[in-house]
Amino acid sequence: MVRGDLYKDSDPELVAERLACRRVLDAYNATAADEDDRRRDLLTGLLGGFGDRSWIMPRFQCDYGSNITIGSNTFLNYDAILLDCAPITIGDDVSIGPRAQLLTALHPMEDHEARRQRWESAKPIVIGDNVWLGGGVIVCPGVTIGENSVVGAGSVVTRDVAPSTFAAGNPCRVIRSLP
Repeated sequence: MVRGDLYKDSDPELVAERLACRRVLDAYNATAADEDDRRRDLLTGLLGGFGDRSWIMPRFQCDYGSNITIGSNTFLNYDAILLDCAPITIGDDVSIGPRAQLLTALHPMEDHEARRQRWESAKPIVIGDNVWLGGGVIVCPGVTIGENSVVGAGSVVTRDVAPSTFAAGNPCRVIRSLP
């Protein structure tokens, strides 16, 4: 799955991993407003890496957690959805707006029978250092967003964004270079 090979999400091992993740997320999303240390402990145990001074506002959802690495001083606002069937790497000093979605999962486009049989694959997502994703941004499988870039609210990012770029829209396109 993390290599991008076809897999079925009904595989018992994957089902068990997602269930374990959901149990941690249930506890995380039920924390009280003043339980910052408990939330940090839960995420540190769940995620593949969780940098110093980083935080995620509840409600947070992901598939496995272990395929997500978040750098230092990074912030994910309310209602983030990270479908981590492939690795998701988020750099240092990143700000991600509310209801953002980072989606690594893919379903066969050309082979409708494989899709009907529930085969899927995944491609990694990389968010560079000092990136700002506005509220409601959707990042599609296989996308890399270069360091120091800004993606406007509501954008659907279907291809890579170069470093130091402002991009926005659906589909997302370059608006201008940033200093």
